Amino acid sequence: MDNLPPMDLMRSEKMSFVQLIIPVESAHRAVSYLGELGLLQFRDLNADKSPFQRMFVNQVKRCAEMSRKLRFFKDQISKAGLLSSVRPVTQPDVELEELEAGSFLVSSGTHAVSERELDENVYSNDDYVDTASLLEQVEKTVFVVFFSGEQAKSKILKICEAFGASFYPVPEDITKQRQITREVSSRLDELEVTLDAGIRHRNKALASIGVHLVKWISMVRREKAVYDTLSMLNFDVTKKCLVGEGWCPIFAKAQLQAALQRATFDSNSQVGIIYHVMDAAESPPTYFRTNKFTNAFQEIVDAYGVARYQESNPSVYTVITFPFLFAVMFGDWGHGICLLLGALVLIARESKLGTQKLGSFMEMLYGGRYVLLLMSLFSIYCGLIYNEFFSVPYHIFGLSAYKCRDTTCSEAKTTGLVKYQDPYAFGVDPSWRGSRSELPFLNSLKMKMSILLGVAQMNMGIILSYFNARFFGSSLDIRYQFVPQIIFLNSLFGYLSLLIIIKWCTGSQADLYHVMIYMFLSPTEDLGENQLFWGQRPLQIILLLLAMIAVPWMLFPKPFILKRLHTERFQGRTYGILATSETDLEVEPDSARHYDEDFNFSEVFVHQMIHSIEFVLGAVSNTASYLRLWALSLAHSELSTVFYEKVLLLAWGYDNLVIRLVGLAMFAFATAFILLMMETLSAFLHALRLHWVEFQNKFYHGDGYKFRPFSFATLTEDED
Repeated sequence: MDNLPPMDLMRSEKMSFVQLIIPVESAHRAVSYLGELGLLQFRDLNADKSPFQRMFVNQVKRCAEMSRKLRFFKDQISKAGLLSSVRPVTQPDVELEELEAGSFLVSSGTHAVSERELDENVYSNDDYVDTASLLEQVEKTVFVVFFSGEQAKSKILKICEAFGASFYPVPEDITKQRQITREVSSRLDELEVTLDAGIRHRNKALASIGVHLVKWISMVRREKAVYDTLSMLNFDVTKKCLVGEGWCPIFAKAQLQAALQRATFDSNSQVGIIYHVMDAAESPPTYFRTNKFTNAFQEIVDAYGVARYQESNPSVYTVITFPFLFAVMFGDWGHGICLLLGALVLIARESKLGTQKLGSFMEMLYGGRYVLLLMSLFSIYCGLIYNEFFSVPYHIFGLSAYKCRDTTCSEAKTTGLVKYQDPYAFGVDPSWRGSRSELPFLNSLKMKMSILLGVAQMNMGIILSYFNARFFGSSLDIRYQFVPQIIFLNSLFGYLSLLIIIKWCTGSQADLYHVMIYMFLSPTEDLGENQLFWGQRPLQIILLLLAMIAVPWMLFPKPFILKRLHTERFQGRTYGILATSETDLEVEPDSARHYDEDFNFSEVFVHQMIHSIEFVLGAVSNTASYLRLWALSLAHSELSTVFYEKVLLLAWGYDNLVIRLVGLAMFAFATAFILLMMETLSAFLHALRLHWVEFQNKFYHGDGYKFRPFSFATLTEDED
C-alpha cells in the first residue's frame, strides 16, 4: 500500500517554507513574476507596523490614486452611455508613470486633448466632486415677475438679489421685445451648437480612453498588489536587499526558481536572487489542486473547516457519497430529469456564464453545476429503484410479480393479489403502489436502508482515522482509538445491519426492535421466534461484552501511556534531550511528541474522556440521525403523490378545458417551486449535515488554514 502512487486530492500538497533574498533592483520584477505564477504565499514580516509605516507606502498611495481616477473615467463613460471596450488594441502598453501623467489621453487619431484639460481633469489634486462638476451641466430656473409701481419693483429686486438671481428687463415696446427674443434665440442656438460640439469632443476623448480602460485598471490593480506584497518584506540596509519568507508547494520549486532567474536577467542585476528552504515551527497551509469539477466538492468540505496539513481529505469521498445521499432523499427519476436538464444548461453555457457577473443565487448554481449534475444522475438512479416518475410507477423492467387471485379484483389493488412469478427485476414492484401495505412496506425498506447506509459511512470514517494515524505515525491512536471505536460501533450497529440483511434474505418475521432492546436488558434470555440464525444468543453476549470493554479501552490507556513517555523522556533521563536524534523521534509515537513541550495529565485525560463519551453517545445519535434519509424520502414521495392525485388527477376528472389547464398550471407550479426548489434545498442541507457531522467527525479535524498564494489571477475589483 505504501508503494501506491499518491492521489492529488487524498492529502494536501507537501509544502516547504522558503526564504528569498532579493536585490533591490530586481525586487519589483521578481514579485511580479511570482504573482503571474501564483504559487508562493508570502508571510507578512511587518505585521507589527501600520500601513503608513511600511517601506512602499508612497507607491501604494500612488496606485490607489490612479485607481480612483480610472474609476472616475469609468463612471463618466457609463454616464455617457459608452461601453468600455475589451477588444485588443494595437497601441503599445503604457507604463504606470505615463498613465499617471495623463499622456494616455493623447490619441493616435484625429483629436487630442489640451494640456490644460489634462491638468484640470487628470493630474489635479482637487476633490472628486470638484472634478466631476466640470463635466456636468447646471440646471437653472427661468421665471417672470409682473408688478405695478416702483415700490413693488424695488422690493422684488432686493428679493432677487438675495437669492442671486440674474435680471433681464423686458421693454414695453413690442418691437424691442421681438428684437430681444430673436437675439436670445440666436444665442441659444449658438450655445446648443457649442454644447453639442463639446459633448462630441468629450465622447471622443472618453471613447479613446474606453478602448484601453480595462487593461489600465488591471495594470494599476496589479501594480498596487505588487507594492502591497513588497511592503510585507524586510529591507536589509547593509546588504541593500529585500528579505521575504513564505510557503510554496514542493512541486513548484523548479517553477519558482525559473521565475526568479528570469527576473534577475530582465532587471540586469549583477546579483542573483537566493532561494533558501528553511524549517518552520508553525504548521504549513493546506493546498489541494482542484479543477472545475472537484472544486465545488472541495468548497463543500472547506465550508465546515479547512483540512489540517496532510490529513485525509473528505472531498475525495464526498464526490460520490454527497450526491448519492441527496438522491436517497430525493429519489424520483422524473424530478431527477428536471434537475439534469438544468445542470446541462449551466454546463453548456459555462464559457459565457463564467465571464459574466452573476447574482448571488445564480453564482451559487453556476459554481455547483457539476454537483447538481451528479445529484440529478443519482436521483434518476434512486428514482428507478423506488419506481417513481412524478410519484407514478411504471412497468419499465418487465411485468409485476403479482396478479389478481380471481376476476373479482380486476379493479382492486388492495385485496386479492398473489405472487405468480419471480420478483420484479429492478427496484420496487409497481403493484405496491396503492395497496394497503404500501406505506408499511416502503417505511420498512427505507428505514432499514438508511441504517445500512449510515453504518457503512460511519465505518468508512473510522477507517479513514486509521489511515490518518498511520500516515502521521501515531501508533497510540491506532491501538487505543481506532480499534476500540471499530469494535464498539460494529458490536452494536454493525450487528443490527447484519440482522437487517439476514431478515431480508430469509424473509423472517423476527422483530428486530425486540432483539436489540433485550440484547441489553436480558442478554441470556431465549430469543424464541426472534432468532434469525443458530448461535445468535451467545454471539450477542460476546458482542455486548466487546462493546463494554471498548469504552474503558478508549478512555484510560492513552493518557497514562502519554504520561509515562513524557516522564521517561524529560524526568527519568537527565540528558535525554541532548541525546535525542532523528531516529529516536521516528520511533516515538506522534501523539507523544505532540505533548512534549507542555504536558498536563489532567488536561489530556479530560480531553480523552470527552472524546470517548462523545463517540459512544454519537454512535447512537449519529445512527439515528441517518433516519432522516428515510423521513425525507417518504416526505418527498408523499408530497409528490398529493400533488399528482389531489391536483392534477382531480382537475383532469372534470370535462372542462379551463379547469384542466388551471389544474395543470397548479401542478407545474407546485412541482417547480416546492418539489424542485424547496425539497432540493432541504435534501441538500440534510446531506450536508450528514457529511459534516456524522461522517467527518470520525476522522476530520478541520483546523487547518488555506494556502493563499500571491496571484494576479485572484485579484478582484475589491482590491482597488
